[in-house]
Amino acid sequence: MKILGVIPARYGSSRFPGKPLADIMGKPMIQRVYEQAKECLLLDELIVATDDERIAGCIRSFNGNVMMTPETLKSGTERCNVVVKNFNAKSNFDVVINIQGDEPFIDPQQISQLAGCFLSERVVIGTLVKKITQQNDLLNPNVVKVVFDKYNNALYFSRQPIPYFRGTEYPDWLKASNYFKHIGIYGYRTGVLNSITQLPVSPLEEAESLEQLRWLENGYPIHVKETDYESIAIDTPADLLKITNIS
Repeated sequence: MKILGVIPARYGSSRFPGKPLADIMGKPMIQRVYEQAKECLLLDELIVATDDERIAGCIRSFNGNVMMTPETLKSGTERCNVVVKNFNAKSNFDVVINIQGDEPFIDPQQISQLAGCFLSERVVIGTLVKKITQQNDLLNPNVVKVVFDKYNNALYFSRQPIPYFRGTEYPDWLKASNYFKHIGIYGYRTGVLNSITQLPVSPLEEAESLEQLRWLENGYPIHVKETDYESIAIDTPADLLKITNIS
């Protein structure tokens, strides 16, 4: 099984323009993500997919692999598909791992855990989840929650707490049931990746602003793997200040 790792990196973030090039203790964020992902020995190839020459130049400066992709692409999933189409003309990758470009401290074990899901031929899309231990996470709409069946296939993702625990006061929900947050790293079999990028926006996706709901609505199962690892995502300049201890 050949696995391609792709790090989508877009320059024009509305909340943090130029985010991939933000300095984190002497290195651009995208370089830190690349170096962490490179430690995963299960990846046969690793490449940054970007829409901006400034990011591409940064990757080349430390001899990383980079591919230019159209600025019009709407998601990291679409960027992954463009990359694999270019690569698979000669390399025939079986699985693509979509690695978030705003997690400079991602643990290589996360990537390995997700890659391991594809040892089962039944898995066509995979992602990671982690048990919620903090009450604030349940109410935070930026922390995506997920419920899944006994075969570890996702049933639903939501920005709201799920399941609703009837008959129990909200502060006691974590004691009454297990709740899981979504860790936003994806793996796809290459044929399925091409298929899901052709799908139109779905009603549930539009309601929750979660692209994985489009796949579920169209019958594509998403396998979830529980992990104990969790990295820090940098969504805004304020997040960057927190991790660098600048006030």
